[in-house]
Amino acid sequence: MSKGNLVGQATPEQIKEWKEKHSDIFAVTVAAHVCYLKKPTRKDLSYASTAGKTDPLKFNEVILRNCWLGGSEEIRTEDNLFMGACGVLDKLIEIEEAEIKKL
Repeated sequence: MSKGNLVGQATPEQIKEWKEKHSDIFAVTVAAHVCYLKKPTRKDLSYASTAGKTDPLKFNEVILRNCWLGGSEEIRTEDNLFMGACGVLDKLIEIEEAEIKKL
């Protein structure tokens, strides 16, 4: 399948609407499937981190569920597609570099 025929592909209008509402959105492509995610909030990360303490895959499940905007549901339900998406979810978390200086 070409990139123009991905399962779950959103329309340009839908992408524009999501960008207006959430600012940063991301397309995650796995095989011939695509899903769209918003940037996780601190609350999303806190919940995912707590869930991930007992089951590391739960972190990814929570991030995928809480940041989901649309796309191919098979990314959430098919293990091979889910695991592929898990490999890039850390890219959603952008951290600014900080400095500390003793005064």
